[in-house]
Amino acid sequence: MNTRLPDPTPLTMPFWEGLRGHRIRIQYSPSADRYVFYPRAVTPGTLANDLEWREISGAATLITYAIAQRPTAPPWQDSTPQILAVLEWTEGPRFTSSIVDADPPALSVGMQMEPVFMDDADTDLTLLYYRPAKVQGVRPRFG
Repeated sequence: MNTRLPDPTPLTMPFWEGLRGHRIRIQYSPSADRYVFYPRAVTPGTLANDLEWREISGAATLITYAIAQRPTAPPWQDSTPQILAVLEWTEGPRFTSSIVDADPPALSVGMQMEPVFMDDADTDLTLLYYRPAKVQGVRPRFG
C-alpha cells in the first residue's frame, strides 16, 4: 500500500480493531441518543461521559465529492484520479473517505455507497474506503 497510514491511539483503537474485522464501530451516546464520529472522550454538545462503541451497518450516502486529477500529496502520486468524498452513514454522522471502484462521471450526490475494507499486511491496519452500492435504492447491511 503506497499511502500514509494512520497511527491508532488508545481512544481510536476500537474503531481500528473493528475495521480489522471488516466491521465499522463508532461511538454512541445513550443520553444524547445519537452516534458520534470521530472518536472522542465525551459527547459533543453535552459533555456526557457515556460514549459506548457500537457496530453500524456501514451503508452511507454520498454528500459531496471532488475528483483530484493531480496527487493531493506525495504518497498518492500513483493514485490519480483520487476521489475525495464526504459521506453520511445511515446512522447519522458525516465522515470523509476516498471512493474506489467507481467511474467518476457515474457518481452523483445522494447515491448510496458501501464500504470497502483494504487490509495492509505490513502494518496490520485496515483502511475504510467506499464505492457505489451494487443496488441503488436498497441499503445493504454489513456485519
